[in-house]
Parts: sequence; structure tokens; C-alpha cells
Amino acid sequence: MKLVAKVLTVSDGVIAGTREDKSGEALEAALVEHGFEVVERRVVADGTQSVAAALQGLCAGFAGVVVTTGGTGFAPRDLTPEGTKEVLTREAPGLAEAMRLVSPLGRLSRGVAGTIGHAIVLNTPGSPKGAVECFTAVADVLPHAVALLNDEQTTH
Repeated sequence: MKLVAKVLTVSDGVIAGTREDKSGEALEAALVEHGFEVVERRVVADGTQSVAAALQGLCAGFAGVVVTTGGTGFAPRDLTPEGTKEVLTREAPGLAEAMRLVSPLGRLSRGVAGTIGHAIVLNTPGSPKGAVECFTAVADVLPHAVALLNDEQTTH
């Protein structure tokens, strides 16, 4: 099974052109390092509706992993988990919990994980280091999870 992924950066600053998308770049490099082909990267403004709409579009007809970066903290516009929850088919709390355990700052993440159609969605923090650490914490189980989600033959 070919491993494919998409990256969604959630950032008012990147949209406004006042910040570089360093976390999106870092996530793409980490995904490639773990054997994924990144087939799309997108940037949206912070907000529940913008995140929900972007995720619906990214996941439509897609069988792979969609990793978001940004909007998982406590700032007023950090609404990525709320937007994600609006469109999740099923939550995967074990993935979100594993990502939070990766560092002490992980306890401040409100990120969620789950499925939309045949895609697995992971919310990671907006810092490049935090985004990569969280993705890496679950990278080893994602190929199996994608195979199960897509009713592929597995070895268990």
C-alpha cells in the first residue's frame, strides 16, 4: 500500500504573510522521512469553519493521513480541535493521547485525532518541533491504521 499524506497549516499569520510556514515544511519532511508521499499542502486561517471546510475538502476521496499544524493551544483563535470535531466520523483518542505524551508541553495541546471517510486526521501543535514530535510519536502505527481503515489485508 502506498502511503500518502496531506498537510494543513492553520495560521492567520501565514495567511497574512507575516509568518513563514515552518511547521508545515517540518511536517512534510518528517512525513517523507517516514515513507509517506506528501501529495498536498494547504494553509487556512484559524477558525472552526475554515478548519472544518478544509478538512472536508482534503479528505474527500482520499485514503491516507492528513496532519494539521497549528491552532491546538489556548489562544482565543486556536480552534483547530473544534473544527476537526465538527467533521470527524470517529475519534481516535489513543493517537491524540500518544501525541500529548511526547513532551511536557504536549499536555497543553488540545489536539484531537480521528477519521473522516478513509483518511486519518491528526492535529499537531503550531511549532515545528512540536508538530514533528507529535507526528513521530504515532508514525509507526499509521500504515497499519490506514490499512485497517481502508479494509486492506493486514498481518494481525
